[in-house]
Amino acid sequence: MAESARNPVTSAETAFAVLGGLKELDGAGVTELAAHLGVPKSTADSHLSTLEREEYVVEEDGVYRIGMRFLEYGGYARGRTELYEVAKPEVDRLAADTGNLVNLMIEEHGWGVHLYRGEGDCAVHSISHVGTRVHLHLTAMGKAILAHMSPERVETILETKGLPDVTSRTVTDRRALRAELEAIRERGHAIDDEEFVTGLRCVGVPIFDSSGSVVAAVSVAGPTHRFKREYLDTEMPTKLKETANVIELNLTYS
Repeated sequence: MAESARNPVTSAETAFAVLGGLKELDGAGVTELAAHLGVPKSTADSHLSTLEREEYVVEEDGVYRIGMRFLEYGGYARGRTELYEVAKPEVDRLAADTGNLVNLMIEEHGWGVHLYRGEGDCAVHSISHVGTRVHLHLTAMGKAILAHMSPERVETILETKGLPDVTSRTVTDRRALRAELEAIRERGHAIDDEEFVTGLRCVGVPIFDSSGSVVAAVSVAGPTHRFKREYLDTEMPTKLKETANVIELNLTYS
């Protein structure tokens, strides 16, 4: 459950619901969207026409889709992040070195946000893309971030976002998650063992700023047949920690 706004603007909430509905339906007509959102057809129509006029959605043969204008805002938001500029070359370097998929994640509003990804020669395709928001407990990066947050912040996130399952291996028990976060702090890396995508394993480590606060995490992901336990527990964590260390140094002294 999201936190309540102090003075919510109903029309703005409806506009964002419309955009969310278009994303969930991968495009829709007025009638379908209205039914999906449980709002009058006239409400859906007026919001869609306004969003189209402002060039935030596009319409073709009666089907509305989210427009490319949002890329402008996403690109702007990412580009003004110092972490992105500092981490990008290191993520690309690790992807080329390992041949795998390397992801960079930050936390925002209690979600894990994929900020950047690098793809090596043998990188697998993933359901996530740059900008995707996921529950933190689902991924190695998210758990690496959670493990280094204050207990109070962790509890707030778990209370508001919950612990939904995505696969049969997803950790959905708070006590089990707390124990895992403690283990992550002790060994210095987190593991996603098919908890987000069946057949995919990831290992992730946190990235800290000069004050010691966790600001991001970086991970390497690959198929289970390549990512055996020894690879996850020794070789890959070492490479990731070296990458995180370079990013941390560059954040501090750039």
